[in-house]
Amino acid sequence: MTDLVVKSCGPMTSLQDRGRLGYQGFGVSPSGAMDRRALAMANALVGNPPETAAIEFMNLGGTFTCEGGDLHVAVAGAGCTMSIDGTPVTPQTSVLLTEGQSLEIGHPRTGTFAYLAASGGFAVEPELGSLSFHLRSRLGGLKGAALKAGDRLPCRAESQDREPMQLAVDPIEESGPIRVMLGPQDDYFPPETIRLFLESEFTISPQADRMGFQLTGPRLEHAKGFNIVSDGIVDGHIQVPGSGQPIVLMRDRQTAGGYPKIATVISADLARFAQMRPGSSVRFKAVERGEALAAARRLKEWTASLPASLTPVRFALTTEHLLSRNLIGGTVNALTPTVADSNE
Repeated sequence: MTDLVVKSCGPMTSLQDRGRLGYQGFGVSPSGAMDRRALAMANALVGNPPETAAIEFMNLGGTFTCEGGDLHVAVAGAGCTMSIDGTPVTPQTSVLLTEGQSLEIGHPRTGTFAYLAASGGFAVEPELGSLSFHLRSRLGGLKGAALKAGDRLPCRAESQDREPMQLAVDPIEESGPIRVMLGPQDDYFPPETIRLFLESEFTISPQADRMGFQLTGPRLEHAKGFNIVSDGIVDGHIQVPGSGQPIVLMRDRQTAGGYPKIATVISADLARFAQMRPGSSVRFKAVERGEALAAARRLKEWTASLPASLTPVRFALTTEHLLSRNLIGGTVNALTPTVADSNE
């Protein structure tokens, strides 16, 4: 069996897939990839279903080697670069990593989260139907832990005779404010607070992780106090505790909470929000259910279209490609006699 061996990685590098669904009633957080768009892109490039578990990088990259065979790999998300033995790989392209080669993933440059997928996926035993690592419960991942140097990830290594592919499609992007639906407890806030929330600019604070992003900005006042009977939480719920500073709940969130929720980030915008770094400014826009559903459908259709957007890699003789090949093996001074000259 082919193993992908971790040589170095950041402290929050972990296995993530769609998440652990169906267990919230037992207090189990769903977890899962923070950016499912990037996860789907990486998986499409190596021929996997879109929700197959991949390695998620948070803020930092990593270095890996392949042992026991060859492996097709691809990376997507947050502007991460990939190189093999120092040779850059074209973005949105899969590549064959042969035994003993060194694979280096650069740190995210345009966001926070990126994904490394391997053809066939990882042969790791799921917990409650998922490989997604959840830090606080120690569920999933590799033996209930995040990845670290020295770990070996067994790979299914299916269809490694496939040719390298490239995605001839750009990541789906929406611009403008993050779209939200008001509620479910927007009645706990006076109209002027709702208006302040929608008209103000907030900043993502350093207190941002896979569980939630705390925002700083104008204080949001409550109309009925800041305590409610605890009820269910979903991804994207925006809680407002007694501090008046909202918290956007993310994939590793708790399953129930006792603070009123002023709004909920729509599913189609959650990945875009997740890629915002601490210090980034964010605004919110209220939309109706119809627009939220239409956006979710567009994202689903885009994800389903990824395999049809694959094309075999055809290297064009561009300046960038030639420079990446390191073709120059040395230089010659025209004024210096060569061995051939001395023999004439």
